[in-house]
Order: sequence, then structure tokens, then C-alpha cells
Amino acid sequence: MGLLDGKSAIVTGSARGIGRATAELFCSQGAKVLINDLDGDIAEQAAGEIDGETAVFAGDLTKPGAADELVKAANDAFGEVDIVVNNAGYTWDGVVHKMSDEQFQAMLDIHTVVPFRVIRALAPAWREAGKAEKAEGKERFRKIVNISSVSGTMGNAGQSNYSAAKAGVTGLTKTVAKEWGGFKINCNAIAFGFVETRLTQAKEKGEKMQAAGDSGEQVELGIPEQMRTMASMMIPLGRPASPEEAAGPVLLLCSDYANYIHGQVINVTGGQFTGMYS
Repeated sequence: MGLLDGKSAIVTGSARGIGRATAELFCSQGAKVLINDLDGDIAEQAAGEIDGETAVFAGDLTKPGAADELVKAANDAFGEVDIVVNNAGYTWDGVVHKMSDEQFQAMLDIHTVVPFRVIRALAPAWREAGKAEKAEGKERFRKIVNISSVSGTMGNAGQSNYSAAKAGVTGLTKTVAKEWGGFKINCNAIAFGFVETRLTQAKEKGEKMQAAGDSGEQVELGIPEQMRTMASMMIPLGRPASPEEAAGPVLLLCSDYANYIHGQVINVTGGQFTGMYS
């Protein structure tokens, strides 16, 4: 028996990092998973390597209509969707006084606007199903988990764009929880700290990716090794999380064990709490 037997899930940005680990864990727990990535070849490769039933939707989720197409692809592949993990994203760092409008907007688009559009695309099927089940006296929970960051809860120098976008995830999460709770749709967020992915690898490796949208801008990935070392020193557990460790809390929130966890932003940081609080 798996925790997600019979469930179908969308995990955005699931060909690499936290998303890939989450997709693998979900499949191991009985779920069917739609794999998504900006790079179609990488998405297909991940789907082929994951042991379980998968489907693929590749492409830039910031494009108009892409979120609706994503949800349709999952419904076409699996018949329905029970779980959505809004994980897709990247970082494009810079200090405020040197940051362009495009650079700032890009983070809002992928981290805040895309999750909103995906959630909105779920509305017709999920809300009607919730209404029907309520009329029959049944409770069937569906799950939304939005991936956020401690940059959004505490701020982070050099990440005004990313921090603002991830702070927006908090407002979106809590509002959807209030609007859709009556349909038994759990909506929560996880604010991760330092997790070992290609976004947090040593910047000295020189890896780049193309920004979402039409700019074609090449964005440098990673953070300077000195900052990586300092970040680890501020974590009481003494090291960053692995993607597999990050996936565990996502699974919890998507399982029946979390049916009464609702409208929360859960910090998964290894005990790291450094920042400003209101």
C-alpha cells in the first residue's frame, strides 16, 4: 500500500532537483505523475527513468495558455488530477539598484503568476467535483502544494525579485485555502532553505540556463562557493538538504495524513531561521 495509491499528480519543474525527487517519491507511493520541464528532451528522459506511470508536458509555463494545456494534458493522460505541486522555477539574482524590469518580472511570472494560472485551470473540475461530493455527504481531499522559500519569508540580499515572488506565493496559498477549503481542497506551501540543486550549486561551475519568456537571456546558475559555505554554517543541522529530503514533506502534505493541514507555510530549513520578522 502506498500513501498515494490511485492518485494522479502534476509536479511542475519535475525533471530535475526537488521536482524530480518528488515525482520519483510520488511514483514509489503509487501515484501517476505528469513530468514537466522547460526542456522537452530532459522531461522525456526523466519520465523514462522514473519507475512508475508517467506522462510528459514540456514547455514554457509562463506562455499564455500553457497552464491550461498542462492541466488538460494531465486529465487526458490520467483521467483526472488529485494533486498539484507548483515547483517550477529558477533564480536570476542581482542587487536592487542594478536589476532590470525584465529580471524582476521574470521571477514574478514563473514563481507567482504560473502557480496562480495552474490553480485557476483546476477550478472547473475541482470545484464542481467538490460540490457534488459535498451534496452526497462525502469528503474527498485534493491537494495543492506551492513551493516557496525562506527568501520569501525573510528576504535575501541579491534576490529582491525572487523574494518578492516567493512572498507572493504565501498570499496566494492562504487565499486559495480560504476560498477552496469548503471543497476539501487543501492548499499549503513549503518554504525551503538551502537544498542541494543546480540552482544552489557552486556558481564557479559556470552552468547557465535560458530564462523563461521571450528574452532568450542566459542566466547564470548557482551561488558563490564562499556563500554556500557560510549558508551551511548558519544551519543548525550543519548541511543543506538533499532533494530527496525536500520531497518528503511534499509527500506528507499530499497524503491523507495532512487532510487537516490547511493554509500553512511550513518551513523546511534544517533549523535555519535568519532574517527579519514583522
